[in-house]
Amino acid sequence: MSTYASSKLLGQVLSANCPSREILEHITSKWAVLVLRCLSEGVHRFSELKQRIEGISEKMLSQTLKTLEQDGLILRTVYPVVPPKVEYQLTITGSQAAEKVMYLISWIEQNIPDILSNKISSKSA
Repeated sequence: MSTYASSKLLGQVLSANCPSREILEHITSKWAVLVLRCLSEGVHRFSELKQRIEGISEKMLSQTLKTLEQDGLILRTVYPVVPPKVEYQLTITGSQAAEKVMYLISWIEQNIPDILSNKISSKSA
């Protein structure tokens, strides 16, 4: 059992000392949400992700993939071929996170008319 799992911080995301805050920040960044969304459909190469996620720079995609890999949410597989071939896919934990992210994306897409309507109304008030 990990130290965190038995600590008093478990479930204390509102605490400044809770390590889950860092992971929350990683998973809920705009680019991470979009990467998790893409990888929920299966294995992708870097260039495929770059092409699918409009507006992401190579630097941001690289940083996001590295962070998600360090958090154990994605698996990076390098094939010993020329030219190099690298693929990214979700781990089991990453699949669980992506499922939650997909739920949030779905909710946003279903409610976007109301959200935009409220946004416009608040600007004119």
